[in-house]
Amino acid sequence: MSEIKIKKIKKKSDIKRFVRLPFSLYRDDPCWVPPLISDQVKFFQPTKNPYFDHSEVQLFLAERDDQLVGRITAHTNKQHNVFHEDRVGFFGFFEAIDDPEVARLLFDRASDWLRERRCDTIRGPMNLSVNDECGLLVKGFSTPPFIMMPHNHTYYEKLILDQGFNKSKDLYAYHMVSDKMSERLQRFADLIARKEEIRIRSLSSKRRELKSDLETIFTLYRSAWERNWGFVPMTNKEFDHLVASLLPVVDPDLVFIAFYREKPVGFSVGLPDYNIILRKMNGRILLFGLFKMLYYKNKIRRLRVLVMGLLKEYQRKGIDGLFYYHTMKNGQEKGYNEGEFSWVLEDNIEMNNVAQKLGAEVHKVYRIFDKRLV
Repeated sequence: MSEIKIKKIKKKSDIKRFVRLPFSLYRDDPCWVPPLISDQVKFFQPTKNPYFDHSEVQLFLAERDDQLVGRITAHTNKQHNVFHEDRVGFFGFFEAIDDPEVARLLFDRASDWLRERRCDTIRGPMNLSVNDECGLLVKGFSTPPFIMMPHNHTYYEKLILDQGFNKSKDLYAYHMVSDKMSERLQRFADLIARKEEIRIRSLSSKRRELKSDLETIFTLYRSAWERNWGFVPMTNKEFDHLVASLLPVVDPDLVFIAFYREKPVGFSVGLPDYNIILRKMNGRILLFGLFKMLYYKNKIRRLRVLVMGLLKEYQRKGIDGLFYYHTMKNGQEKGYNEGEFSWVLEDNIEMNNVAQKLGAEVHKVYRIFDKRLV
């Protein structure tokens, strides 16, 4: 059998090859959602992605007989290391044919690169951090992922485990289908709002007020999530970059801020599931693609609750249930009849209980893996 070569890449032309590899690996998988090629290429350009301001990222391609057979990234995350006081390095964007040798060579190169930077653990998949897509799908392969959630082949888990990795944490994706709001849930929401003196409103659509709302959400996110497993504080530039990428798909009626009296105490961000559009565009926005986008935009019937956070002193008061209630209420009024709450840490007992009480069920499980670098 021909030799497998691992290539360390930097040129834009090689980055495009890196981005396009999944299009061949998943061409027969109806659940895979093609990313926009232009957006993915920009993601790996240091001048376009503020992640590169504080950390390093290296892309690797695996080739056999001039054919691409795999890819991986190795990357540091200094924000993570400073906050958690550790020396964890990361891998991400792993894709490969079903060949243990390809996987071994890719992970060996990624591990060596991280050792050179004094990392003692390799963790992933992270694309590039918990603030981006992360986790390997290990359960729930029969349906397409919701927006900003990954999808992969079933054999990837074995390829990773065979390289000596162990489970670090599972992330749950809860699924819910609802034709109409239950009276019980509405009574619960009314009771919590009165009892806890909580007011919830959606994101402002006015430009000046919208900026203030986004700053409030950023402040709350930093405070509410800092005790969560894997939390990585975003820089101001990273937050601005994220907002700029999400604003075109944000529906203000699905984003909420909770107030105790007049103090902001929590937030929730829901997004229409634009994956239905991405699946039709096959990675490119051409003139015909714009027509497709406009046509299918009105056919989106799914939404995802992307992130939610509450200040510590206001947790365990049912406010998270209020967020779900208002998301469902506004979503149903707009024609959404299906939703995903993701992701939820497997050991986040409170959030898991709330999702289950609402009638949601775990329909996908994503796994993070660790391996010591010795």
